[in-house]
Amino acid sequence: MTLGCKPITVSSFLLASALAGALAMPSSLLRAAESEYVVEPQTVEDFKAVFATVQSADVVPARARIGGTVTELTVGEGDAVTAGQKIATIVDDKLALRIQGLEASIRGLQAALSNAETELKRGTELKERGIVAQARLDQLQTAADVARNQLQTAQAEKLIAEQQIAEGAVEAPGAGRVLAVPVTIGTVVLPGEAIAEIASDRYILRLKVPERHARHIELGDEILIGKRGMGEAGGAVGKGKIVTVYPRLEAGSVVADAEVSGLGGYFVGERALVRIAAGERDTYVIPQSFVFKRYGLDYVRVSAPDGTPLDVVVQLGQTVADGEPMVEVLGGLKAGDRLVRP
Repeated sequence: MTLGCKPITVSSFLLASALAGALAMPSSLLRAAESEYVVEPQTVEDFKAVFATVQSADVVPARARIGGTVTELTVGEGDAVTAGQKIATIVDDKLALRIQGLEASIRGLQAALSNAETELKRGTELKERGIVAQARLDQLQTAADVARNQLQTAQAEKLIAEQQIAEGAVEAPGAGRVLAVPVTIGTVVLPGEAIAEIASDRYILRLKVPERHARHIELGDEILIGKRGMGEAGGAVGKGKIVTVYPRLEAGSVVADAEVSGLGGYFVGERALVRIAAGERDTYVIPQSFVFKRYGLDYVRVSAPDGTPLDVVVQLGQTVADGEPMVEVLGGLKAGDRLVRP
């Protein structure tokens, strides 16, 4: 005989045992009479159970802006940080010496400028009396301008050195959690070297689905997430949706990202069991109460055309609970068969 079952509709699908590919049905199951059930075909959406990996949407390194020696570390692996938080201090002793030299230069240039301005003032007075020529006054003015510009240059160089010292403070580029700190106190680092890797606090699920299911994955598709650590069978801890489908294959798998709320407590790299849509198929579903066992086999009682009840061996598939438990029939029945409750 061929397969068959009465059409059923269910508004939402439920995870079946261990979230292994189960069956989704539309809402409001149509139940048969108390003692009979007519088998009819039904097209249902199929789902596939796959593992997804918890990933951070962004993993950004906190880099050193100057070269020097790490003198302070305030975070370690696993610590939560906020944007702009100081996580390390780098010191370059040469910068302090450079500032000392610039301060001495500034004092000398200030004295030279003061002397040049005094000479210019005296020259201006003498010019008003007609004692010195205009050319001499122009020379004094030029000397004062040069001394002033030299002083401003030294002061700017000092500000640069002070800013470099301030840039020795390594700050977190964004809020998140520290994944790795590849340096220790006393480590000599170069400008641009990573001091820590920080995963942003926005997590995603990265799925790898077999290539044959690529045509069924679309943006906005809903997914179900299984219980953490595969603890209880059949439970779901949340829902998510596909936000990115990458246009490439990796080792024969389609790569997609899903956004799910409530992943902040997961470890980056932790695996989660999820279920995704994998197309539609025709199947037959009957109430489980019409199935009974005999000699280790599954039977249903079918009413013959003349009304005689016949016991028929059936092959069962997934069980779906929605009110009265329903079970998929893989073989042994055909459309139109009338089942009698045993």
